[in-house]
Amino acid sequence: MSDNPPGLVADSSASALKAQLDDVWTSLGTLGAGLSDADWRAPTSCPGWSVAAQYAHVVGTESMILGRPNPEVDPGRPEHVRNDIGGFNEAWVVSLASEPRESVLARLAEVTSDRRAAMAGMTEEDFVAPSWTPIGQADYRRFMQIRVFDCWVHEQDVRDAVGRPGHDDGPVAEQAVDEIVRALGYIVGKKAAAPPGSSLRISLTGPVKRDIEVAVVDGRARAVAGLDTSPTTTVTMSSTAFTRLASGRVAAASVMGGAFGGVTLAGDTTFGERIVAALPFTI
Repeated sequence: MSDNPPGLVADSSASALKAQLDDVWTSLGTLGAGLSDADWRAPTSCPGWSVAAQYAHVVGTESMILGRPNPEVDPGRPEHVRNDIGGFNEAWVVSLASEPRESVLARLAEVTSDRRAAMAGMTEEDFVAPSWTPIGQADYRRFMQIRVFDCWVHEQDVRDAVGRPGHDDGPVAEQAVDEIVRALGYIVGKKAAAPPGSSLRISLTGPVKRDIEVAVVDGRARAVAGLDTSPTTTVTMSSTAFTRLASGRVAAASVMGGAFGGVTLAGDTTFGERIVAALPFTI
């Protein structure tokens, strides 16, 4: 949307979100078509999930949105399932675990085709209609922003697991970074315990390039359009490190040690280290 709050860049109009979902679903399908059976079984950095589980999850969530019945299976309560949403996801993972790769990819193609068709005629008014989302009641636009983020993160899980980097810039990646920016008030203010009057610049060096500035104003941390003074701390890293940290795919110590290009801190480095450690926020 043209009236993005500070820190947000991605276009979240109805037409743009439809295009972003189409893009990430197409990229997932193309990636999947080139995988071997060994790739399909490879573990990913998403706790407890293989590559196959990543695809089962996307199939399951898009099926749910279409109103299709959930699998009648008991997934149990493995260690990586922490809440009811995790249990829902795991039911799809378990139910599709025995299906061959080609069958799951065919399901992905079918369900995403139906999702495209269901959204084709939706207008801006439809996108502001009230909707359930994984973070609480909001509107359909907010739900689809989260869907872009979720699908892209799981695509990157697969790419990291099989050593096929890609689709790490452009509109979908920008929307994914925006999703993390939306959480920075909580990350910086609550998790990292930002001191009153402090400020932060996160400088992403690429593939998504962006400077994100956060200030503690009236006791609350929030992204701002600019800083009046030099930031208390500057954290410089790749957008790959930023997104993997925020989604809990890599430990802060690993990135501080050089993973995904590492991190450079300037200013109050102790605060900067707290920021890096606090970035994981996904459920």
